[in-house]
Amino acid sequence: MISLQRVTKRFKLYARPRDRLLEALSGKPRHRCHTALSDVDLSVQAGETLALLGRNGAGKSTLLKLITGVLLPDAGSVEVAGRVTGLLELGTGFDPRLSGRKNIYVNGLLLGLSAKELAAREAAIVEFAELGDSIDEPLKTYSSGMVMRLGFAVAAHADPKVLVVDEALAVGDARFQQKCLDWIRRFKAQGGTILLASHDLNAVKLIADRAVVLEGGRIAFDGPPDKAVAHYLKLIAGGEDRLGRPTAYGSGEVAIEDVALTGDSGRAVVACGERARLTVALYAAKDLTDVSLGFMIRDRFGQDVFGTNSYLLGQTLNLQAGRRYLWRAELRMALAPGRYTLTVAAHSGPHHLERCYHWWDNALEFEVAGVLGPLFSGLVRLPVENFELIAEPDRVLCRA
Repeated sequence: MISLQRVTKRFKLYARPRDRLLEALSGKPRHRCHTALSDVDLSVQAGETLALLGRNGAGKSTLLKLITGVLLPDAGSVEVAGRVTGLLELGTGFDPRLSGRKNIYVNGLLLGLSAKELAAREAAIVEFAELGDSIDEPLKTYSSGMVMRLGFAVAAHADPKVLVVDEALAVGDARFQQKCLDWIRRFKAQGGTILLASHDLNAVKLIADRAVVLEGGRIAFDGPPDKAVAHYLKLIAGGEDRLGRPTAYGSGEVAIEDVALTGDSGRAVVACGERARLTVALYAAKDLTDVSLGFMIRDRFGQDVFGTNSYLLGQTLNLQAGRRYLWRAELRMALAPGRYTLTVAAHSGPHHLERCYHWWDNALEFEVAGVLGPLFSGLVRLPVENFELIAEPDRVLCRA
């Protein structure tokens, strides 16, 4: 469906706006060249969902603009089969002076729909966008979430073969985001091809069949979404694999040597409602202060379920070089029965992105079997403390 071969894209960067004119008049270069993409080879099959990950400036948006035809490559070839609709930067393809209704036609015509097709789909687009009377107000009065609603509604009704989404789902209310994700799942089930650039790592693991990590305009990783997310986190944390495990990285100043999770009975299988004990064995290679130890639980789909660390719980640790330690944490297991993985980390501060000593991804797998206490639906059991029925209340509740 999509094929990129040895694609390179460069941009001229000017220190001052007037340097463009001076360069044109004098013929002398007054710019520096920035290579956004360099020799990129990439193919996407029909019906595949590909996620793009990478730090800001890695080349994600440039790659999507090349695929949608907004930009042309300086070298290499870009081939796309079928109509492509894209949600790039919010507001792209809209006129802020016009109403939302008129912008349906402005944006739709840019996507290749005819005026007749847009007229036939206008009511469905307006209904999907859920903008109410605001649909006839100027777009410049819209919030970013309202612009996203309108843009997604138009793109969803353009009969695309390829849908390109660049961070657009990061805005808007949760209910409409769920509506968009439901539409994406249906589009995918019907054989549609999706390219998604997002910093929402849970969405990447949930939606994508495959993920690519870009770094410095080149493909640094291409593979399963969960492994791509781990590679991306490793990049932004500045991690290196110094610890002899394929799923671990860090400076090595602290080494996590072993991890165990047991229930009250001492078994590795715990029941929902049972108290579980996490034990982490670690070694300090140098004297360190304010060390934080933490963990993350993920479900069988790789979705983050719950995570915390000692810093967030008000406790940091001081370690002496050459000594070994055991760190224990107890928690009431409130997860639904199923299989889960546990990731552990040692770092400074509230997260591992600034100074990571050791990150061990999926250090162990454990199972929750059975439920102690009342049954429930969903993934977690929240503590419900009180049920109360009040007859003939004297006021109506206000919904936030």
